[in-house]
Amino acid sequence: MNNSGYEIDFIPVDSGTKNGDAITMRVHENGITKIYVIDGGTKVTGQKVVDHIKEYYHTEHVDYLINTHPDLDHISGLTVVLEQLEVGEIWMHKPWEHAHKIIDDIIDNRVTVNSLTNRIQDSLKIAKEINDTAIKRNIKVFEPFQGKQIGHFKVLSPKMDWYVELIKGFNNMPPSETKTFATESSRQLSEAIDTIFENWNIETLSEDGQTSDKNESSVVLYGRIPNLQMLLTGDAGLQALTKAYDYSITQGINLKSCSFMQIPHHGGRRNISPSLLNKLIGPILLVNSPLTKVAYVNTSKDCPEHPKKSVSNAYQRRGVKVYATNGSIKCKYWGFEPRKGWTSATPIGFYNQVEK
Repeated sequence: MNNSGYEIDFIPVDSGTKNGDAITMRVHENGITKIYVIDGGTKVTGQKVVDHIKEYYHTEHVDYLINTHPDLDHISGLTVVLEQLEVGEIWMHKPWEHAHKIIDDIIDNRVTVNSLTNRIQDSLKIAKEINDTAIKRNIKVFEPFQGKQIGHFKVLSPKMDWYVELIKGFNNMPPSETKTFATESSRQLSEAIDTIFENWNIETLSEDGQTSDKNESSVVLYGRIPNLQMLLTGDAGLQALTKAYDYSITQGINLKSCSFMQIPHHGGRRNISPSLLNKLIGPILLVNSPLTKVAYVNTSKDCPEHPKKSVSNAYQRRGVKVYATNGSIKCKYWGFEPRKGWTSATPIGFYNQVEK
């Protein structure tokens, strides 16, 4: 191993046709190693994460345990990591601690701060369980809001004030004066399954995608590690990623310099747009231009419709090779020896028929 290096692993989350996220990372810089876990998938995935860290990172210590947002397919496995490994810091949002900030907007005047706090805790039992376990074990829990530094990563989104607004739209929240409740599931059900033609110069990806408030609350991370800059997105949507981009400009961060990135929400087409990709990555390249950047996307092997073809095409047009887990671990590394028995992955090809 060199004096510096990294290994970034996207652990597959296979729970039928449902996708999830689990990312582990080993960063070695100037003789110091830091271990990251960013989301843990399901509990089955969480055990895979633990086993992976022990086998390939040769440690039972995690420096930073990060949850992007409290969807079960992202947070459940973190309980297993917390049970079986030593954890330095936990970074996750605690929406129940912000109940007092939104109580005045709740339409039902019978709802109190205490009852709203309990309601949020009941709807996010695993997040509350992780927080309670951390308190018992004297592990510090920090909320990852815009501007916070988590080891090699800076939080680009969400800003605290906006996060508080998003809480109002979480599942099982009482109606408030400033929220409507179109759910993500209803939007997904309305998606057509017909196909339409694309080529390098014809792009059909929409500009007006929408996702749930919980997804928009996802932590967006800019990472700078030895020999690599990266953007990790969780399930963030157009609003969150636009806010992340705008904030990056104020911080002198050029996201176009990121040569590695996560495709948001498992490659769903409601979370990204052509104009936003132009900002985050760059404009469409000429046909047959080399693809010099890399994007990973965590998809279940039983969910062939993800990533959406229009999404993977959009990344490729802008010079990005796209790799999907599709049931197997994907590892990007530098400065470490290749793992014995591992082979090179094949990127997704360009499609001429995409979802309409």
